[in-house]
Amino acid sequence: MQTLIIIVAAYLLGSVPFAMISSRVFGLADPRTYGSGNPGATNVLRSGNKKAALFTLIGDALKGWVAVFIAQQLEMSSGLIGLVALAVFFGHLFPVFLKFKGGKGVATAAGVLLALDPLLGFAVLATWLLVAFVSRYSSLAALIAAASAPLYSALMHGADTQFAVVGLLGFALIIKHWQNLQRLMAGQESKIGSKKKA
Repeated sequence: MQTLIIIVAAYLLGSVPFAMISSRVFGLADPRTYGSGNPGATNVLRSGNKKAALFTLIGDALKGWVAVFIAQQLEMSSGLIGLVALAVFFGHLFPVFLKFKGGKGVATAAGVLLALDPLLGFAVLATWLLVAFVSRYSSLAALIAAASAPLYSALMHGADTQFAVVGLLGFALIIKHWQNLQRLMAGQESKIGSKKKA
């Protein structure tokens, strides 16, 4: 029962929509009404308010990190920690507070990875930053980072429980960015910082 409560709590924490919170705090429009319509930091940045985007980014990453960190402090098994990691991540993707239509999970996944294994988290984050800096496409950076994460995990630890969790995170991120991939291939994807009309 305790384990179930912790997993549900992780899901609810993941469901907290920091894009919506930051938009209200900074007096912005609902991020679902402009740009990509995605309640995430990249879309909030399209409002032109960098502080709101940073607040969203930190909040989404922190909830992923906090959930896993607490599970670790409770000395849960690696398998249960993995379930908590997945619960908080999928809480962000399918939040109960937004009728199960959430963000794409990049920041929350980053927080999860940094808590599971800081070295792995920094390696994936560095990959995202490098691709984003060179290409100016957040979605392309997310796709490449998501694909590389399981590879990094396997190289560092082999095919263990963490590899399975990271693999699921990466697969889900790629699925969530599938439309972005299609727009990238068609040359229609927006670059970081660009603004879109509703």
